[in-house]
Amino acid sequence: MDERTATELIERARAETARLAEALARQRDEIVAASEFTSADDEHDPEGATIAFERAQVQALLRQAQDELAALAQAADRVRAGTYEVCERCGGPIAEGRLMALPATRRCIKCADRR
Repeated sequence: MDERTATELIERARAETARLAEALARQRDEIVAASEFTSADDEHDPEGATIAFERAQVQALLRQAQDELAALAQAADRVRAGTYEVCERCGGPIAEGRLMALPATRRCIKCADRR
């Protein structure tokens, strides 16, 4: 994969992930705002546990999106360094199909399976 193609791939993934992160941040903010009008007693409020769960779930998804954005930034750095298609574990090539599916991946499929 050439540098231009890799950069475009990463940028598309970054834009999509940034949109997701923005939507999740709005959703989290809406949950927090809505919970201001409910009881602060999650244990005895029948809606409290649901609101707390929703807030925690959205926050976890937002954290994952933010982590993916950081990983995509690192992938862009690897493109510039000429190491984008090189597995960080074994030093072998990362298949183009794997990079197309997971633009921020740092390992070839064989090394990813080993964990």
